[in-house]
Amino acid sequence: MNIVLASAEVFPFAKAGGLADVSGYLPKEWAKAGHSAIVIMPKYGHIDSQKYKLEPLNITISVPIGSWVEYAQLWRAVLPGSSVPVYFLESADYFDRHGIYGDPDGFHDNDRRFIFFSRAIFETLRALDFRPDVVLSNDYHTAFAMAFLKIHYRRDEYFAHTAGVQAIHNMAFQGIYGAEHLLYLAQIGLDQFYPLSWFEFRGAVNMLKVGILFADKVTTVSPRYAMEIRYTDQGHGLQDVLNEKSADLVGILNGVDYQVWNPETDPLIYANYTAESLENKQTNKLEFLRRSKVPESELYSDMPLIGMISRLTDQKGIDLVQEIIEHLLNSYPLRFALLGSGAANYEDFFRHLSQKYYPRSLIKIGYDEEISHKIEAAADIFLMPSRFEPCGLNQMYSLKYGTVPLVRATGGLADTVQEFDPTTLQGNGFVFDNPNPHELEAALRRAIAAYYDKALWKRIIQNGMQADNSSTRSAENYIKVFEWALAKIR
Repeated sequence: MNIVLASAEVFPFAKAGGLADVSGYLPKEWAKAGHSAIVIMPKYGHIDSQKYKLEPLNITISVPIGSWVEYAQLWRAVLPGSSVPVYFLESADYFDRHGIYGDPDGFHDNDRRFIFFSRAIFETLRALDFRPDVVLSNDYHTAFAMAFLKIHYRRDEYFAHTAGVQAIHNMAFQGIYGAEHLLYLAQIGLDQFYPLSWFEFRGAVNMLKVGILFADKVTTVSPRYAMEIRYTDQGHGLQDVLNEKSADLVGILNGVDYQVWNPETDPLIYANYTAESLENKQTNKLEFLRRSKVPESELYSDMPLIGMISRLTDQKGIDLVQEIIEHLLNSYPLRFALLGSGAANYEDFFRHLSQKYYPRSLIKIGYDEEISHKIEAAADIFLMPSRFEPCGLNQMYSLKYGTVPLVRATGGLADTVQEFDPTTLQGNGFVFDNPNPHELEAALRRAIAAYYDKALWKRIIQNGMQADNSSTRSAENYIKVFEWALAKIR
């Protein structure tokens, strides 16, 4: 099968969140299974061309936009650890700037940037002479590719037998813009913008809605989230649209690239380990504390290290943590390590926490890939109190690293973490239902109590490390959906 994955972010070239990780591992798994997969993404100004060995191709892509034509140059690299080609679209006007989306409010021309990208996908494929069986669009950034496939390219012999699949990674980001947005769409004019049309949403154009309705199949990143976006406010206004497409909507749990996230082989942690050599996990904890300048006299105090790697936003439940963390540090023997960035008020709070409770509060504002691996290996408990979480990856990293996840029962967190039952010895973490500080603290009390029962704690760790959340499993499920999509158009 010839598969095209189009994404605004792909690990390791450009990353803002979990979308990059998924876009980085799926094509490698498809290639290992014998499929021909390629990746198409923008060439952002911050991508290190030398580090990732990007090579310019002598190919110029002509991209119809509105009633005119714009252009892009093609570059090529390969996904590290594979032979999967990645094609980069270079445009000085749209992508030669620092960042992917333009935080915190987004670049003013994101609508036009991503329409250009979505249309350029097909012209790139033609220039490369790559005839796709399936185009996988990811989130709103490439959602218009589904419309272009049906409107512009369905009668094109080159794409006549191509299926389109729209992946939803986070319903909170839908790409909502004014009706003038349609002026950038060649052959799709304002006459297509009328109440309840596929291009209209509450008086605006909703890019994700367009992708959902035009796609042959729609996927999202966990089975639980596939239900939540249809029946709760997690659909962010598109519940009716998703229910209209319910027969074509499939929840596929994201996976973990165990080539990157595996404590047995991870080159970024202090000591490698398995479920049979957990003493080396303790080595990671001690060395992390030592490098964090915890006094030698306090290193060996037996207290749990609670780790957290997160965007500092309300979605991630940071307000819940803010409400209880000082009380916890005052009431329990524990340490807290956080790596993250986000809202200024949260960043300021955690800086204050670091100063007030150091060395039991170890805070780094920002993001650092190496430190994230070190926290996963060092922590005893990993905290994810999200108000909503389409899938989440860190809880799956934590299970693999023998770091017991504590999560709220939402989305993919509920699909992957089950409350440990000391009677049956089943379960792999700790779970609370409602997003309030009291339930979060109660779950933490259960986890801390279990930590001091060493035999019980070892059992929880081993239950988690036995879980198969591999990217191989996830990629196989995508292939099934692609086959259904192809059967549908045939």
